[in-house]
Amino acid sequence: MDHDAGLGRRRLLQLAGLAGAATVLPACGRGFGGGEDDDGRITLSVAWWGDAQRAQLTQQAFDLFEKANSGVRVTTEYQDSSPYKDKLAARFAAGDPPDLMAMRFDSLREYADRGTLLDLAPHADALDLTALTPASAALGQVGQQTFGVPSGLNTIGFVVDKTLTDQYGVTIPDGDTWSWDEYGAFAQAITTASGGKVYGSNFEPWTVANLLVFARQRGEDFFTTDGRLGATAATVTSWFQLTRDLRTRKAFPPAGFIDQNNGASAAQSYLAKKSIASQIIPTNNLISYNAACGGDLQLLRIPGETQGERRGASVDTPALWSIAATSKHPKEALALLNFVINDQAAAKLAGATRGVPANKTVAAAIQPSLEPDNQRSSEFLTALQGEKIPASYPYPVGASKLTDILKTISTEVEFGRSTPAEAGTRFITEARKAVDA
Repeated sequence: MDHDAGLGRRRLLQLAGLAGAATVLPACGRGFGGGEDDDGRITLSVAWWGDAQRAQLTQQAFDLFEKANSGVRVTTEYQDSSPYKDKLAARFAAGDPPDLMAMRFDSLREYADRGTLLDLAPHADALDLTALTPASAALGQVGQQTFGVPSGLNTIGFVVDKTLTDQYGVTIPDGDTWSWDEYGAFAQAITTASGGKVYGSNFEPWTVANLLVFARQRGEDFFTTDGRLGATAATVTSWFQLTRDLRTRKAFPPAGFIDQNNGASAAQSYLAKKSIASQIIPTNNLISYNAACGGDLQLLRIPGETQGERRGASVDTPALWSIAATSKHPKEALALLNFVINDQAAAKLAGATRGVPANKTVAAAIQPSLEPDNQRSSEFLTALQGEKIPASYPYPVGASKLTDILKTISTEVEFGRSTPAEAGTRFITEARKAVDA
């Protein structure tokens, strides 16, 4: 299809201007764009975000694919998550997307609605998705079309450093039943018992996944099924009021204590520095956080799950695998995606670096071989999938802007420059402009 017709020329120029058309990803191989080499082999380009360990494991899985498909060479590129979105957009704008790519959950519809991703639904003969649960398959569906397959499944949970709670004599609450009030009291008790050397907790109020769960607990869908904002100003106000109250009672660190530019890795976290005793993490990151924190993290559910109007937790995905609509080798790209999703040997190599495999048969087969912490996170998610919980579905177009909006507004609340009520109203106004436009 004509690329400008898919994205729209104005949007292409915006994307190119945003990220810089000349920007390139730090590479572990060739640049984007598949082709055919001098030796006659087809080259597929794959891009994703992640660390060096994930890259090594991913490459080992691709090596297996190459051995089974001698006519195909897979070249890979990866980088940290923060700049990935803009650089991927720049590549699409330049007409040079990767064949297979990791797609942010909050960006899927933006690409799908512009016709830049391959609809996977008509390719059931090449891509077997029958072993995905309906909930996991829905993560990549837009209407009757499928534009992504979960690279793995996860959810969010609280981790608590038991070394610190034992040191200061604070009992960890029952993570299956605790309320937000109990959470606040627990975090405050750690701060008090440590004499302020350790703050009881912290979490990012600007992370959409955190607020989304809170909104569900209050009976609201943060996003509606038709792609609009469903949260109310009252719920967002309550969210900011919660964080302000936690900071006032010193369950949270004081304003400015957490450097937002500190870095996103587990090793750089304030949890690893022993400055805080608990925080929210994606469950697939348990192994890295536990290693960075000394090996005694407890994994708990999000507070409020038994007190709210309904459950807030859901099965989600760290990222989706998508194929470019303009890939010159869609047949081979589909074969690679099918391999990544359904091959047990490849899944065993990758472990749980991207979460629990979306293929439930593969997930069960590799679980005994996982490291203990990955087994814990896998069991946590398996239990959740057996419960009656709300479904997740792709975020609406414009949703990727909400993190920056939330970050700006939550900073105003943190430093007392805005009340929770003002922040709630402001967020809804700006979010509607971004999502409902």
